[in-house]
Amino acid sequence: MTATCLQFIGFASSFLGWIALIITTATNEWVVTCSYSITTCRKLDEVGNKGLWADCVMSTGLYHCKPLADILILPAYIQACRALMIAACILGLPAAFLLLSALPCIRIGHEPGAVKHKRFKMGGILVLVQAFCTIVSTIWFPVSTHRETTIVHFGYSLYAGWIGAALLVFGGAVIVCCSGESEAFGENRFYYTSQGSSSTHAKSANV
Repeated sequence: MTATCLQFIGFASSFLGWIALIITTATNEWVVTCSYSITTCRKLDEVGNKGLWADCVMSTGLYHCKPLADILILPAYIQACRALMIAACILGLPAAFLLLSALPCIRIGHEPGAVKHKRFKMGGILVLVQAFCTIVSTIWFPVSTHRETTIVHFGYSLYAGWIGAALLVFGGAVIVCCSGESEAFGENRFYYTSQGSSSTHAKSANV
């Protein structure tokens, strides 16, 4: 029963982390930047937002974004962070399928518990790879941006990425380390099936 609860907790945490990861990748509010000194920007009420896909300027009554579309002139860190985040989002699809198909409430034919256990562990490893890609991107991007311009503070996209990475690390660790042994998958399923069959036969006999 404990292993089953941990499996559901790991899957739920990983799924929520994946959603946060997609939000982080799709939005541009990674860092809030300032082209001048912070004091001057506050007086002018002019700051910028920078993300993976656009560089935006915000001032009183104005919000203008310049897409970062020319790959040839983009800094290497932006291209690398894009690749890592896109890879992490794509890895979420097979990870979600592997975890969902290996949950105790899902049965695919009469496969042994060891097969489900292996599939569940593989999904957990993919989740940890997602977390690694996210952590590298969300640390590398603001550090490299700070070398080019002044960062006023971090944006909500970056916070969403850190929360998502934490959820992915937690979910992946629970799945890989606390999901029980491969024999337990088969034994528990056989135990509950046998109990259910016995109770059904007992009711039929009483009737």
